[in-house]
Amino acid sequence: MRPLKWLAIGGGLAGALSWLRYGHPRRKPEALLDTVMRDYDVVERHHIEIAAPPDVTFAAAKDSRLDSSRMIRAIFKARELILRASPSAATPAHNIVEQMTAIGWGVVLQSERELVFGAVTQPWQANPVFRSLPPDDFAAFREPDHVKIAWTLRVDATADGGSVFRTETRAVATDASARKKFRLYWALLSPGIIVIRVAMLPRIRREAERRWHLEGDDLVDARAQLTHSIVIDAAPKAVWPWLLHAVSVGARLRVSFYVVAWWQ
Repeated sequence: MRPLKWLAIGGGLAGALSWLRYGHPRRKPEALLDTVMRDYDVVERHHIEIAAPPDVTFAAAKDSRLDSSRMIRAIFKARELILRASPSAATPAHNIVEQMTAIGWGVVLQSERELVFGAVTQPWQANPVFRSLPPDDFAAFREPDHVKIAWTLRVDATADGGSVFRTETRAVATDASARKKFRLYWALLSPGIIVIRVAMLPRIRREAERRWHLEGDDLVDARAQLTHSIVIDAAPKAVWPWLLHAVSVGARLRVSFYVVAWWQ
């Protein structure tokens, strides 16, 4: 019972802080995001350093899923209970981009290493409807009693060849009526939203670093990496013997990617 008590206290304090900070976001220029939402009522920014190149990290971020964590699924369930919402229907999506677009969000902007999701909605509703808009319409949206939300996935390169994954969420109410309702909603549920964003970070780091580091990396001082893949319409147990056969043939011919790397 004690952990639940402290969790409730922590959530209450976080909610109170969100209430007090509402309307006073920490301003930070972001070139791509500023084109669709320069002014906002609330903002949340999070980042994590990753020992993988930017392209690998960005691919891992786009391939992630919001519901891949038990904690995140529990937070979604808690929202349903608090707002007495209908259970969310499962969406046939393979990654976060498909998940977001399936529930109504749109990719309003994108660059080589950044995606900006956007939607207009009434988040205080038990079962809110998310509506995507073209970039120009999204930036100019002022329909009364709504909230406009933008959310980014972004990767920056670091000097050592690694990367930093960043996520930023901005939201702005379109009028005083929406601002009053959204401020209460944000104070009540923003702790869960923040936990969802934070929970994403280590999962993306693990996946990006897994993709970049291969078995045997500790044996080879490689200066570059080239990875190929192919989708095979067969069960793993049917493919594995053929892979073993290919490796044995390569051994007899004295060729191997690791041997070539060793001789270099």
